Amino acid sequence: MKTCPFTLFLFLVVMLVSCSTKKEPYQIPENATELIAGTSGKTWKIAKRHNDGTRMNMAGCFLSYKITYLPDMTMKDNNGEQRECGPSLLANWKITQNKEGHYFIKLQSNQIPELMGIEKDYKYFQITYLSKDSLELRYRHAQFSGQVRTIVDLYVQEDVAVLNRDFHHK
Repeated sequence: MKTCPFTLFLFLVVMLVSCSTKKEPYQIPENATELIAGTSGKTWKIAKRHNDGTRMNMAGCFLSYKITYLPDMTMKDNNGEQRECGPSLLANWKITQNKEGHYFIKLQSNQIPELMGIEKDYKYFQITYLSKDSLELRYRHAQFSGQVRTIVDLYVQEDVAVLNRDFHHK
């Protein structure tokens, strides 16, 4: 089979362009702190979770999980208020930016090593979307098997109705 030189050249150009195209980092809104914490605190619930691209079931502790960010740059979750969901996390939070321009919520607490199974007392969550009623965070997490996976959580304000959160049970 003969390959046309022009076709081969075109294929190489397309490959070079697609491989060198770098997606620009998501730019958070100027009022990101207020969008996350409101003026007196804002509570979020998980609307959807993806584990390495696979949508996860929102039953049990995930279905009842809520996290509240406060404007004094502290946060807390409600795990301790739920049966068998473990202790609540209390932490300080701030928005940081890495050298590539990506924005993160950095949580810092002496509880993090035990609760998240890591050595450091802080954890970064990349902000991939933020609006007044939606917050999407991406992070790497070692599962029980020790395999590290990418988790993407879409949070919505606690009063927003989300259809099919527990889609496995319908």
